[in-house]
Amino acid sequence: MRGLIKFIIAILIAAVSLVTYWCNTEQNEFTGEEQHVDMTVEQEIALGLQAAPEMASQYGGLHPDKEAANRIKEIGQQIVQQTDAGNSPYKFDFHLLADEQTVNAFALPGGQIFITAGLLRRLSTEGQVAGVLGHEIGHVVARHSAEQLAKAKLTQGLTGAAAIATYDPNNPASQTGAIAAAMIGKLLNMSYGREDELESDRLAVRLTGESGYDPRAMLEVMRILEEASGGSASGPEFAQTHPNPGNRIAEIEQAIQEEFPERLPAGLTP
Repeated sequence: MRGLIKFIIAILIAAVSLVTYWCNTEQNEFTGEEQHVDMTVEQEIALGLQAAPEMASQYGGLHPDKEAANRIKEIGQQIVQQTDAGNSPYKFDFHLLADEQTVNAFALPGGQIFITAGLLRRLSTEGQVAGVLGHEIGHVVARHSAEQLAKAKLTQGLTGAAAIATYDPNNPASQTGAIAAAMIGKLLNMSYGREDELESDRLAVRLTGESGYDPRAMLEVMRILEEASGGSASGPEFAQTHPNPGNRIAEIEQAIQEEFPERLPAGLTP
């Protein structure tokens, strides 16, 4: 009887998780995709603004070089204002972080975008900077944070249901099932992250080309990131949140061909 009750509880938890996930569906006006999201645009913006100071503090705060910081803002705003990203409801702002060692850039929900000084000093052209910022803008307009939250809640519900169904307090070996369920959930969420990175690469090709920057500069950014990682990934790709930079090069080249099948516009900033 106890096993039957656990099974019923597990089924109910899984059913609620699935129904909640599939019912929270919206069409993304920027990408045209149907998405499962778990927050409104207003909530994304509020969350990003709330988290921005804490995230900046983790990287030593904002960089004191006002000229460099303002140039980051100018490049970012040029991309926003000259593309459909400017028609989105998000409030984009671009920040240069003081951390000289970490090679990173990231976007918070709602449009708060950051790049570390450690990454910026490795970039040699304005087009490369635009490629990085365009990639992060892609995360925002594609609502990847809202998608990730919805997927994480679904995965948590399903793995929790599996753990309840398989766990037996009188049988220590049953803990293996719960551990396996948690590991599977973690790997599923990692795969979602890799898909988001590739989509943001494709969106960055579109955004940079439309705003006057050469999207081919992104190819060099990937080589810079590969060099920064030591030329090899730490472990198999399926266990990483990001695709290997070298593997992203082929995806970017394909995106450039698809976005600009005839030829790239003339006069692009490299």
